[in-house]
Amino acid sequence: GAGATFPYPMYSKWFSAYTQVDPTSRFNYQSIGSGGGIKQITDQTVDFGATDGPMSDEQLRAAPGHILHVPTVMGAVVLTYNVEGLATGLKVTPEITADIFAGRIVKWNDAALVAANPGVALPPRDIVVVHRSDGSGTTYVFTDYLTKVSPEWQKAAGRGTAVNWPVGLGGKGNEGVTGLVKQTPNALGYVELVYAVQNKLPYADVRNRAGAFVQANLESVTAAAAAAAANMPADFRVSITDAAAPGAYPISSFTWLLIPTRIANVEKGTAIKQFLGWMLTEGQKLAPALGYAPLPAGVITMEQQAIGTIQVGG
Repeated sequence: GAGATFPYPMYSKWFSAYTQVDPTSRFNYQSIGSGGGIKQITDQTVDFGATDGPMSDEQLRAAPGHILHVPTVMGAVVLTYNVEGLATGLKVTPEITADIFAGRIVKWNDAALVAANPGVALPPRDIVVVHRSDGSGTTYVFTDYLTKVSPEWQKAAGRGTAVNWPVGLGGKGNEGVTGLVKQTPNALGYVELVYAVQNKLPYADVRNRAGAFVQANLESVTAAAAAAAANMPADFRVSITDAAAPGAYPISSFTWLLIPTRIANVEKGTAIKQFLGWMLTEGQKLAPALGYAPLPAGVITMEQQAIGTIQVGG
């Protein structure tokens, strides 16, 4: 398999743990970004793909057969930063976030940031914006959020796995963005939560639609998914950014494995279906320790039914 870097720490843990369940199965997963995962499953160079931005109708039509989106866990995209003297506690609004990545806010002590962070000493330094350079589901989630909260962003750049960034440095993968932020004074970039946590980088509280500044954690990501879980579409392609729930972290997302609904190789097809069954039950218990939120029970039930439709052999 190949694709998203957003869930890579989770998938690595699962594929390792699963060898204890089925010692005959070995999963090889390349963390190359969601754009690469969609391309490789379309080109049939992998047995499964992975993405944080659902495939578009056009991409699904281009695929050689029907592709099933299988939600695996939920995660958060956070704004991580490297500012001397600012070890924790930065607060940002949707407007501030859009304006920084659009190049309209360029200084850490901009009046809007000062107003959102009373009593915090913000330096008179230029903000070094860091974004993804590759086709990325993390970028899709982040720009999906920006498009919902900023009409200006929607018109100028929009949402996608890759967009024309008005400003900033590019890093490859969540790993690359994390590395750039860590080594660049006054940098700010967006990464999946676990990458900030593992690298001991701070990340901002983001004001949600209900008006609360919310930290990204298991509870706030789960809150973001609650409404979507109750109205999950049959194809599982759903966005949970900018959720209305009071405790919701606004830049949250499901992440998906992309599985063909017909797998000719019996051995591989059987192994994949058995792994997916384990992932939706025992595997979910491993998610919180790595900073991912487990799937809602109702969604798991829907997925189990969908996985049952995958045809193996023939």
